[in-house]
Amino acid sequence: MGADARKTAEGLTYLSGFGNEHSSEAVPGALPEGRNSPQRAPLGLYAEQLSGTAFTEPRAHNRRSWLYRIRPSAAHPAFTRTHNGSIRTAPFTQTVPDPNRLRWNPLPDPAPETDFLAGLWTLGGNGDATQRTGIAVHLYTANASMDRVFSDADGELLIVPERGGLLLRTEFGLLHVEPGHVALIPRGVRFRVDLLDESARGYVCENYGAPFRLPDLGPIGANGLANPRDFRAPVAAYEDVEGPVEVVNKFCGNLWTATYDHSPLDVVAWHGNHVPYVYDLRRFNVLGTITYDHPDPSIFTVLTSPSDTPGLAGVDFVVFAPRWLVGEDTFRPPYFHRNVMTEYMGLIEGAYDAKAEGFVPGGGSLHNMMSAHGPDRETFDRASAAELRPQKIDDGLAFMFETRWPITLTPQAARAEHLQQRYDDVWQGLERHFRPLH
Repeated sequence: MGADARKTAEGLTYLSGFGNEHSSEAVPGALPEGRNSPQRAPLGLYAEQLSGTAFTEPRAHNRRSWLYRIRPSAAHPAFTRTHNGSIRTAPFTQTVPDPNRLRWNPLPDPAPETDFLAGLWTLGGNGDATQRTGIAVHLYTANASMDRVFSDADGELLIVPERGGLLLRTEFGLLHVEPGHVALIPRGVRFRVDLLDESARGYVCENYGAPFRLPDLGPIGANGLANPRDFRAPVAAYEDVEGPVEVVNKFCGNLWTATYDHSPLDVVAWHGNHVPYVYDLRRFNVLGTITYDHPDPSIFTVLTSPSDTPGLAGVDFVVFAPRWLVGEDTFRPPYFHRNVMTEYMGLIEGAYDAKAEGFVPGGGSLHNMMSAHGPDRETFDRASAAELRPQKIDDGLAFMFETRWPITLTPQAARAEHLQQRYDDVWQGLERHFRPLH
C-alpha cells in the first residue's frame, strides 16, 4: 500500500472486450508472427500455452492463451502442503444445509499484517471442486499487501471489493479494481494483490464450474446488460526478478507452497482469450419495466456460469445497480419469493431497496432454495403507501451470487459471532389485511 502503487494503478491502460482474442507485448517483437510455438521464440523467451478449457470444447466456449515468458512455468521445485487458514473447499460436509434465512454483519478486522490470501474466509458453497462443479463463497479482509504469489487450480475467482482499492499484478499484466468494480481472475492464473488503502474488505465467488461468460440476451436483442467492450483486460507487464519468491497453489481444496528462484509473473507477451478482466458495475445497462409489475432479477445478470441444463446456471453474478423505477400500479421493491435457486447477497455501498436496516455494506444474507424471503415489514409498509412517481435508486449497490444448489455453511460461518441471531424478526409484524367481500 502506498503512493507508488496508487500512482501505478491510476495510470494503467487496458485492452477492451470480454471474450476477445487479445494480444499484447511489453517489449516490441516479443510476440511471434504466424505461429504459436516457433522453434526459437523471439527474444529468447519460452512459449507456453495455458488452457482454461479442454482442447476440444466448442470454439465459442474455448479458453486458452499463449504466454511468452522468461522462464517456463515448469521450472519450479516441488510443492509442499501448507496451512489452509480460513479457506475451505467443496464438498462441504461438516454441517448440514440449513433452510433458515441467515444474515451476517461484516467480518471483524484482521490481525496486523494480514494479506489478501491470509484474509480469505470461506462462508460456504456447494458442488465438488475435484469434479469442477459448484461454487464457494468467500469474504476477505486485509491490511497488508502480498509479498507472495497465488494461483487457484480449483476455479476462477470473481473478486468484489467493498472497501479499499486493489492493484492486481497478474501474469498478463496489472488490473486496478476499486469498490464498485469487480475483477475476474481465470483458473490457474497467478497473481499478487497490492493494497491501495490502509485496509481492504470484500467478497469472492470461487467458481469451480464452466468459466463465466456473458448471458444470452434472447428477446432483449443485441444490446443491454453488461456490454462486452466495458470489460478491460490488462496489457502485458512483466517482472524480471531473481531471488526467492513464495508461490502458493490452491489444488483440490488445499494450499501448497513452493519457493521459486524467480518471479513467475515474468510473461513478456501473450495472446488469447483466457485472460483476467476488470469491470465497472456502474456501466451495467439496466433494463426494467416501463409499464407495470416487477421483472425477474435475471435481467440484472452480469455474468453466468452455465451448467449442463440450459438456463440453469452453476452460478449467476447479478448486480442491483442504480436504476429508475417507473412501473404503474406496481409494488416496486423486489417481490416476496420462494426460489428453486439459492441466493447469497452482498452489499457494496448504500442501502438495498428491499431491506430498511440490518443489511449493511460488507455483510451478506443467504436464502437457500425455497426459503421464503422478500421485503421486510418497514419496506413493505412504505412501498405499499408510496406515491408511484418515477423514482431513481442511486444510493445503493448490491449484488447476488445465485446458484442452482443449496449453499452449505462452513462451521466457522455457522458459529460466527457476526452472524445475526434475529434475522427472522424483520418479517414480524406483517399484519393480516385480508378482508372478504362477503
